[in-house]
This record gives sequence, C-alpha cells and structure tokens, in this order.
Amino acid sequence: MANAKNAVRKLQDFSKAEKEFMLKIARESIEDGVMHIKKEMPKRVPSRLLENGACFVTLTHEGHLRGCIGSLEAHEPLIKNIIRNAYNAAFRDPRFMPVQKDEIEDIDIEISVLTKPKELKYSDERDLLNKLNPPYDGVILSKSGRSATFLPTVWEHFKIDGIYDKIGFLTELCLKAGLDIDEWKKGCKIEIYHTIVIREK
Repeated sequence: MANAKNAVRKLQDFSKAEKEFMLKIARESIEDGVMHIKKEMPKRVPSRLLENGACFVTLTHEGHLRGCIGSLEAHEPLIKNIIRNAYNAAFRDPRFMPVQKDEIEDIDIEISVLTKPKELKYSDERDLLNKLNPPYDGVILSKSGRSATFLPTVWEHFKIDGIYDKIGFLTELCLKAGLDIDEWKKGCKIEIYHTIVIREK
C-alpha cells in the first residue's frame, strides 16, 4: 500500500494555476460543443500540459453521473486529451443524452490524470485480492478481447462499514467488460494505474 500512496503523491504536483487552467479548458470545450463549435487548442498553455498525458473527464449533475469518457494511454498532449474527453463525456457517452445548453452551469467537472498502466502479476485469486490497494488503484481488467476499467474513485461505491469490497469491485468490473461475474478468478489480465483528481468543487 505504501507504493500506491507514493505513486499518488508523485502525481500531486500540478500547480493551482495549472489545475484551474485544465478545468477552465474542459468547461470551454463543453460550452463550445453545445454551440457546435470545435474547441481549438489554446494559444498559451502551461508547458507541463503540453506533455503527453492521459485523463478521464467525469461530469456530474446534482451528485449524479452525467457522463464519463477517458483515455488509458498517453498518446497526445494532456491539454488536447482534456479537450477531447470533456467534449466526449458531454456529447458522446452512449449511456446519456447529450448535454443541453441549459444544463451546463449546473454540471460539475472532474478531471482524473492517469499514470501509465502497469500489469499486476498475481498467482491466484487470493493473491490478486491481497495485492489490490483501494482506494488508490485504478484497475483495467482484460480477457478474450474484452476489457473494462474502474477509476480509483469508484472504490468509494464498494465501501461498507469502512471496508472495501474487493470481490464486489472485480465482479462489477467483469460485468462492465461483458464477462461472466466470476471471470476475474480465472486468469484475467489485470493492470493498475493511479490518478490525481482535479475537481471544480
């Protein structure tokens, strides 16, 4: 668990100005999208945000999920990934209708910046459960060409009386991937990553 905590601490070095800039650009991407305008890359961007990075953008309305889309691999500048995923979370999440203009000011934005996923080696289901570190680990589960991920923040939905339900977490992740509920016991590929979460509120 100490390694997971240390990995998260290393991420927490965005300045206040950088965080405010990221949230501002994400919101502008949604506002432009409502007007059917493509958000252009800002002319002045903090240098660190021009480095390749991967993020998820999560939208909530009155505490309820309104959209969440992201990237697991850093294949483009982080600021561009934020613009893309903010737009997609608002207008291309298949679970929701596109965000409407009159909703925007009531929507809260959360950006999760990811570390590079690393495969978690384990010998059996007990070893896997022992090696998972909630609430720090984001998890990617893959098997037979199917895969799904839960961000670290999802662990809070699997917390009962202060104890994290790792079995419930992995069961739901299998369902999200379109696999049988106990497929995680049968040799799935597991990758973990960590995030720094940037919220408007």
